[in-house]
Amino acid sequence: MKHRLKSVLSAALVGAGVVMTSFGSAQAASDKTVTIGWTAWSDAEFVTKLAKTLIEQRTDYNVKLKMSAIGVQYQGVANGDLDLMMMAWLPDTHADYWKKFKGQVEDLGTLYDNAQLGWVVPDYVPADQLSSISDLKKSEVASKLGGKIQGIDPGAGLMQLSEKTMKAYGLDDQYRLVSASGAAMTAALARAEKKKEWIVVTGWTPHWMFGKWHLRFLKDPKGTLGSAQHIDVVARQGFKQDYPQLASVLSNMHIPLEQLQAAMYQARQTSYKKAIKQFIDEHPDEVDSWFAGSQ
Repeated sequence: MKHRLKSVLSAALVGAGVVMTSFGSAQAASDKTVTIGWTAWSDAEFVTKLAKTLIEQRTDYNVKLKMSAIGVQYQGVANGDLDLMMMAWLPDTHADYWKKFKGQVEDLGTLYDNAQLGWVVPDYVPADQLSSISDLKKSEVASKLGGKIQGIDPGAGLMQLSEKTMKAYGLDDQYRLVSASGAAMTAALARAEKKKEWIVVTGWTPHWMFGKWHLRFLKDPKGTLGSAQHIDVVARQGFKQDYPQLASVLSNMHIPLEQLQAAMYQARQTSYKKAIKQFIDEHPDEVDSWFAGSQ
């Protein structure tokens, strides 16, 4: 009956124009498997794969990862196709998604905080010419930037905020916000760095690029890109009841921003698998604390 009702509801949503993605049920044939949604952002990839590694090493559960766009993840957790996601940027970045889905999900707590979103430039771009988003209005600055702001995934909360920023600062006539992916953004930054060309990218901390290059955020006097963010684990309704041990672990899991950013850069230098192993080896007490009381 439960599955029949879910099918009816899904059909109704499709009929109403709501886009549905077929993940298959997060309630796998075995209750020992949980499904986590993720997007290939460097911070999300590290914490998601770290959680998978630890859960499979220290509990009897298996973890299945499903890559999808951020909006699809919220929808998947809300309708139960995904058990959880580990990349809810609150309160500003995902404000639209949270407003829509907060009543249909469970927030298990904050993974890391003091994260920042913004528009980023290399430090070799003179600060006396470009230090604020307001400076982008200067014709000579627009010319050096080729009238382009390099963005990431079109569905990302940062891109939604960046669209609002374009309008708030009156930049639509001089610039286009280029949608791409996180990897395409860092590739464009790498090309610019190599030639010491001017570039503005949509960026955030934590990110490995701040370990590789000398970068700075442009000032945002209008505050359109939001304040400091906290990144939470969001689960489907009923997850705490169905998986109390895992809910406890995920609620306890918290990583200082400096540790996370160092681990992400290590992953970039080697691999996520090696960086995760190194993180676990170097922070045994911290990791043990996440599992305290979860048995």
